[in-house]
Amino acid sequence: MEVDKFRSKFLEEATEKIENLEQSLLVLENDINNKEIIESVFRDMHSLKGGGAMFGFSKLSEFTHDLENIYDLVRNGKLKIARNLLDVTLDSVDNLKTHLSDPDLSSPQSKNKHNDLVVQIKKIVNDDDENLVSDDQNTPTEEISKIKTYYIYFEPNDYIFNDGTNPLFLVDELQGLGLCKVLSHFNKVPESQNIDVTKCYVYWEVLLATEEDVNSISDVFIFVEDDCKLEINEVADHNILKNQNIVQEISDKAILKNDLGLSEIQSIIKKHTEKKEKIEENEAINKRFSNVPSVKENIISSIRVSSAKLDSLMNLVSELVTTQARLSLFAEQSDSSELSTIAENVQKLTRQLRDNAFDIVLVPIETMLTRFQRLVRDLSKELNKSVRFIAEGAETELDKTIIETLTDPLLHILRNCIDHGIELPEERKKANKPEQGTILMKAYYSGTNVHIKIKDDGAGIKPDKIKAKALEKGLINKDDNLSRKEIFDLLFIPGFSTAKNVTDVSGRGVGMDVVKRKLAEVRGEVEIDSEVSVGTTITIKLPLTLSIIDGLLVRLADNHYIIPLSVVGKIYSTDHESVVNKFNNLIVLDGERIPFYYLREEFGLPNNEQNNEQIIMVSYEDKKIGIVVDDVVGEYQAVLKSLGKMFK
Repeated sequence: MEVDKFRSKFLEEATEKIENLEQSLLVLENDINNKEIIESVFRDMHSLKGGGAMFGFSKLSEFTHDLENIYDLVRNGKLKIARNLLDVTLDSVDNLKTHLSDPDLSSPQSKNKHNDLVVQIKKIVNDDDENLVSDDQNTPTEEISKIKTYYIYFEPNDYIFNDGTNPLFLVDELQGLGLCKVLSHFNKVPESQNIDVTKCYVYWEVLLATEEDVNSISDVFIFVEDDCKLEINEVADHNILKNQNIVQEISDKAILKNDLGLSEIQSIIKKHTEKKEKIEENEAINKRFSNVPSVKENIISSIRVSSAKLDSLMNLVSELVTTQARLSLFAEQSDSSELSTIAENVQKLTRQLRDNAFDIVLVPIETMLTRFQRLVRDLSKELNKSVRFIAEGAETELDKTIIETLTDPLLHILRNCIDHGIELPEERKKANKPEQGTILMKAYYSGTNVHIKIKDDGAGIKPDKIKAKALEKGLINKDDNLSRKEIFDLLFIPGFSTAKNVTDVSGRGVGMDVVKRKLAEVRGEVEIDSEVSVGTTITIKLPLTLSIIDGLLVRLADNHYIIPLSVVGKIYSTDHESVVNKFNNLIVLDGERIPFYYLREEFGLPNNEQNNEQIIMVSYEDKKIGIVVDDVVGEYQAVLKSLGKMFK
């Protein structure tokens, strides 16, 4: 149904608005006088209110309306931003998320939380005399205006009500973007006996003075763009609604005419502007009005696409890559130069298409940052610690599937950093450290991988403490000579924890092993390094994408296998006798003793004695091993797919 389609679009946009709202509030906490952010908060609330009412989320709309009233006072300088206001607003953001998944608040816990927040919001408005600003304090300073005035013509189609859309909500949402002069036209309404109550006969002309651009205005109509006639044109590079003469003449002429239209509006503005400005300014105005940009000339350069469509695209691209690789292999075995030329062209085009498709589905890490910033803020407050969170390389991109899997492990790591790593302010002061601790998350590209480092400047982890705990649990022997890395790798053993106390935050012994397992699901690796009194660093290594890998195609008997190129170091060719009788399967390659394995033996295939052996040096978790195969065919692009539920 059409209504369900639009409701789904609203949920998608509302989720984005709530994320933006949460991010803006976290920025506002450190810059309470940032007018641009305050306006952004107000606009997001206003959009959620209007959209919620339009698509049946009435409780969400009512709740957001109360919040909007508070931030209307804030943006007009009548209410100061205090810590309690931000706390309540951030809790309200969580409540808005609940409204999207459960519009009726069927859970008693959700309903109680909602009612409690409503009481707190009303208390802020009614009782917060301390932060209310008197009129004499509320004298705005003169600023350089960035406001422009737009003419908007909005005529809904007759059947717009069939989708449950109320056009008045859209006009109301425009008023949330700035100062409006709304002209409603009823000349198309028929005689009463001919009125069809299911049809819309009214249309609007709106003059909007706002700092927003034309794309933000067109976003108001995103759900009805196919169900209306819409024009958006810039008519002035300043706020013409402050000129009462212009407003009055427009109002008077609107009464006399059915509608004014863009030309008439331009004419009125031009006439009044010429009275006040100099001749040279008139020339600039004439030039501007002779070439008024329309909304079609400023179409936003991005579009919304459902993730299901992107997944389908990637599946098709993956199949194309596989087919192209088979074609290239066949062309190499063929004597046809013409076929080889075609295969090369197809390979080039396929690679370009693959790279472009990958770029579409890659998501920047910054999409996760709001959750991390919120966690650090709330948890440090709960534990009475002062913690600063810094993110570098937020523009680094990963496959969206990896991003979805990565969020929970990173949240757990951050909890550990705050709970066990960062000390209390008084402890840090005694250790000659700043009272405020720091957690740095840095993301960067490294070849075909992405590395993410999470580093804190806390107490660090004592290796001796880890070894003692491992001995106690019988995981190692007293005489074991473990390297530094091997000691820290003990932290990834299920149930292993050095925490003295079990808390609601962490320290229950079900942590880093889960982190490692979740990362392994997306071919990721993780390692820990720590220095006492300096801090702990956790490094995560991830592939850019999960769909396709560049591999090395090898042959065993009549079967072909692929080894990821990312783990291949070198390929050696040596005689059979140099390999077959080696003690403990150790061979010296480039002056280094390397363990090796016959892939035939590992796969249960019969031995195949041949004069030359192909040994592939691969790296795994900082270890090198050799793999003996029958033949190395060459590079090959492979598609990775699940084997399906029957193999699980």
